[in-house]
Amino acid sequence: MKSTHLSLIAGAVALAAITGFATLNAPGGPAAAEAGSASSLPVERSSLVCPAPSTSDLAETQYTSYTPPGSETAKGGGAKGEEGTAELKPALPVLDDDEVETDPKKIKKAEEAAKKAKAQADKPVLAVKEPGTPVLAEADGSAAPALVGTATGRLAPGWAAQQTTTVTAGGARGLLGVSCTAPDTDFWFPGVSTARSRQDYVHLTNPDDSAAVADIELFGAKGAVTSEVGDGITVPARSSVALLLSTLTDEAVNDLTAHVTTRSGRVGAVVLTADDGSGADWLTAAADPSGTLVMPGIPADATSVQLVAFAPGENDADVKVQLMGKNTTFAPAGNDTLHIKSGMTATIDLKDITRGEPGSLRLTPVEKNRATPIVAALRVVRGTGAKQEIAYIPATGPVGARASVTDNRAKGSTLSLAAPAATAKVKVTTSAGSGGGEPAVETYTVKAGTTTAITPKPPAGLKGAYALTVETVSGGPVHASRALVLPEDGVQMFTIQTLPDDGGTVVVPSARQDLSVLDD
Repeated sequence: MKSTHLSLIAGAVALAAITGFATLNAPGGPAAAEAGSASSLPVERSSLVCPAPSTSDLAETQYTSYTPPGSETAKGGGAKGEEGTAELKPALPVLDDDEVETDPKKIKKAEEAAKKAKAQADKPVLAVKEPGTPVLAEADGSAAPALVGTATGRLAPGWAAQQTTTVTAGGARGLLGVSCTAPDTDFWFPGVSTARSRQDYVHLTNPDDSAAVADIELFGAKGAVTSEVGDGITVPARSSVALLLSTLTDEAVNDLTAHVTTRSGRVGAVVLTADDGSGADWLTAAADPSGTLVMPGIPADATSVQLVAFAPGENDADVKVQLMGKNTTFAPAGNDTLHIKSGMTATIDLKDITRGEPGSLRLTPVEKNRATPIVAALRVVRGTGAKQEIAYIPATGPVGARASVTDNRAKGSTLSLAAPAATAKVKVTTSAGSGGGEPAVETYTVKAGTTTAITPKPPAGLKGAYALTVETVSGGPVHASRALVLPEDGVQMFTIQTLPDDGGTVVVPSARQDLSVLDD
């Protein structure tokens, strides 16, 4: 007699731990889970993609990658006890196949180039060896590729990566920083433009072994912008494509919201924006549409702040605009509310709203019982005239259990913590450096309705770059961002990265009984 036992509950637990984004309900629904029948397990697999850093030959890029130390279960690699890997590898180049080649010599040359590219794509640019210690790599010029990667086992929970690029001259001048993102199927980008003074490219990176197909919609102050070429964009397997938004439409519009979705497959999506007079930086996707949004970490010396918001549903939105400052929350004079028409993009020029103190912007419904979901982002300028530099702060979710940001240097990092609803206590861990140094832990209390800006103390004996990890200890939700400032020739070049929950754990039901199938 042969018996095979298949536990359905165990199978569901394993699936949730691998995917990392599914929340499973125990028998009886959410109430049963809240009653104590659910537990959190570390994810066993994470994916990240990074866009091609720059098209400038002057670009200097530093990549960093990091996995924070986890729970004892995570250190053991979850149920499987795997050590795991965390590697970022070059994406494959997208080949132009519009013309059929017939010359045997050219065919052979193309085959050799493809073979070489495949060999290069199998070599990791970054590989994390153990939790708690960042790794870094460097690349120069315009040939640096997009990266795709996967972390498994004990290196998967909380895996984070960043690329930071410095361009000192030209139209792409600036400090361009972007946290590598998880692939998904739906992205919102308030704040893009097709104006003649802007060069905005949406980068789509496909980490999977089959092609993805994406659509791009644009919405301005008058509604949808006509585009005949934004549909059905193919992103080949393990490849990345960049599309100039102004080529998708004949309309030159200054303030737009871009919506990227996939018909098949999944992609990582970010937008590289460049302004003729204000430099360049990356705009990452805003948090999913919600009635209440927070954009944390406006620098104290911001000379201009512009809010861009969009209402994707069928209803108009009326929201309160409030700045959470160092000591209190207040409404900016003359801009205390914003009306956003359905399907249209709205903007507010908040000028130098922070007035020398750090702050965070909060949007809440004017009427609590009419919380129309919206998306939003801030365009932030530091400096004036030829010394201007831009960065973006998209609306972001709370830190939650834990969030990390990599590529912090000995000087130039500022961590902003905002508590929109209730006073909260957070733990901030400074990791070891990529080349040496001792980690340290500090605890901070953030009062309700305020923003706390922290200059992290670098690890003792720091060599290389280090990571910051923020964990919520108690109290209400906390939203966070990290600003990195690297001055160059009198320009305060800067970039800002938000810190949403890293999704390192997944809620799974505890097995009440073993539902086994027996085969005789």
